[in-house]
Parts: sequence; structure tokens; C-alpha cells
Amino acid sequence: MTTQELIEQIRLKNSFLTIGLDVDLNKIPKHLLDTEDPIFEFNKAIIDATHHLCVAYKPNTAFYEAYGLKGWRALEKTINYLNDNHPEIFTIADAKRGDIGNTSTMYAKAFLEDLAFDSVTVAPYMGKDSVEPFLAFKDKHTILLALTSNQGAFDFQTKTIDGKEVYKQVLETSKTWEHAEQLMYVVGATKAEYLTDIRKIIPESFLLVPGVGAQGGSLQEVCKYGMTDNIGLLINSSRGIIYASNGTDFAEAAAKNAAILQRDMEAILKAQ
Repeated sequence: MTTQELIEQIRLKNSFLTIGLDVDLNKIPKHLLDTEDPIFEFNKAIIDATHHLCVAYKPNTAFYEAYGLKGWRALEKTINYLNDNHPEIFTIADAKRGDIGNTSTMYAKAFLEDLAFDSVTVAPYMGKDSVEPFLAFKDKHTILLALTSNQGAFDFQTKTIDGKEVYKQVLETSKTWEHAEQLMYVVGATKAEYLTDIRKIIPESFLLVPGVGAQGGSLQEVCKYGMTDNIGLLINSSRGIIYASNGTDFAEAAAKNAAILQRDMEAILKAQ
């Protein structure tokens, strides 16, 4: 999917909502545990109930890898279901990979070619030769971890070296890499006060913003400082939507919570 196609979907749906599909078998409704593939059945129901309210889905691959082969098969079935039934939806493999050379290329092939995700999250710690293999895939996007929402982000990302914070150095350096126009960036919603400086470095790039809702991030604050003329934001909510209920009404409850966020986004877009 191209960036322009993503923007068109945002305008069409009046939404820049991303729904995280972080499936924990200890949290999903118990009646699904009797099915052949509980993880996929949960995802399918969530997708069927919410696809008109969001523009992206983001499975965190750890929640699938933890269940071995059956988890990986459920991930494959989920992405195939999305690509077959909702090809207009932007898909994000939240894999946070970060290696170099041929290893990085193989990670990229796994998520962008074999599983056919539109994008994958990547850690920048090892530099350009850990990221450029992902950027080599046409019309695919690499979402670089820039400034994350966890407390440990202050261990390294905001430290100052030679008069500049590390996360700013990451942003500036990444712009020099080959096919850098295909980069997006992760910026946590709990770091909204940093967005003004971030936008000075990457004024038009899309930001994937986790942390709205369960982690306490403010949608309004993120949009105030991070939105661009072409929106430039994908706001992720996971637990607050998919675990809105653990009963048989879980999909309907998820849609209800997703609709609340979508309406807030629509109001922001109309006021833009």
C-alpha cells in the first residue's frame, strides 16, 4: 500500500485508528477456547466488527510466537483474512526486528513478502544496515522505533550526546538512508510533549502512536502537536478495544469502543 492510498482511506473513513491484535489466550472469551483455532476466531470476530472504523490492524507478533506453530499459523490466517477480505486496510507486523545484512533481509522477506504485511516495526540500534534491507521492498513501509511510550525510553532515547538527544539523532540519520521516503516512526502517545521537536525533523512522515487509552496518552494532545496536512498519524489502541468484554458480546463491545475513538477522530479531522 502506498502512503497516498493510506491517506485516502483515512479521509474516506474519517479515521486514523489502528487496532492492535495482541491476543492472549488467558484474556479472550472462554467459549472461543473450544474452537479449533481460538486466536484466529477471536481476530476474525474483531475484524468483522471493527473494519469499517479503522484504517489499520497491528498484530504484535510476540503474542503469536509465544504459542509456537499454532500461533504462527493463526497469524498467517489472520493476515490472509485481512488481505483477502479487506485489502484496503493497512497492516502492520509489530515485530520490532533489528539485525544486519542477510538476517535483516530474511526478516523483511518473512513479514513483507511471505506474510504480505504492508509494514513492519524495526529497531534502529544497529544502524542503517539493519534497516535498509526492509526499505528495499517497493510500496512497503518500515516503522522505526523513535521515541517509545515505556518508562525505559528514558534510559537511552532521551539522553543527550554531543548536545542532542539520541532519538533526534536517530530521526535525522534515518532521513539519509536509501528509500527513506518509505519510513514511518513509532512515537508513544505518552511522549506527546516531544512531538513539536519531532515534527521539525520529520514534518510529513507518518507516526504510529501507541499509548492512547490504557497507557494514558491523550488523543487530543497527540493530534494538536503531531498532525500534518495529510494527517500523518496512526493512533493505536489494543487492550481498550479488543478486551472491552470477555463475554459472548466481545466483538460488539470492541466495536463500541472503537466507534468512540473513531468519532473523536472524525471531529478532529473536520476541525482541521
